[in-house]
Amino acid sequence: MLQSRALVIALILLLSTSLPEVHSKSIYERDRRDWLVIPDAIASYIYETVNKMSPKVGQFLVDAAQTPAVVATRNFLIKETTKFSILIEQLMEKIANLWYTRVLGY
Repeated sequence: MLQSRALVIALILLLSTSLPEVHSKSIYERDRRDWLVIPDAIASYIYETVNKMSPKVGQFLVDAAQTPAVVATRNFLIKETTKFSILIEQLMEKIANLWYTRVLGY
């Protein structure tokens, strides 16, 4: 019983988005700042597998993933990873600029 609860909690955390949103995102899209694309894709595959075995449990996972606590957590993570991605992009631009101006002398 405890193992099944742990599994359901893990699946809920993985399935943290609506399904049409997952299928509309490309995992390997280069200009993408959303680092949650891969976990969303994994959650989608888990949902599809669970839904094939038991549509009732699949619906439960969808309902649980749309609870305010899960949605708020996911939105917070998206916001913070986007900020982090922007900072990394700026750092990479500065490093490239430094490389071209100081090292290569362009």
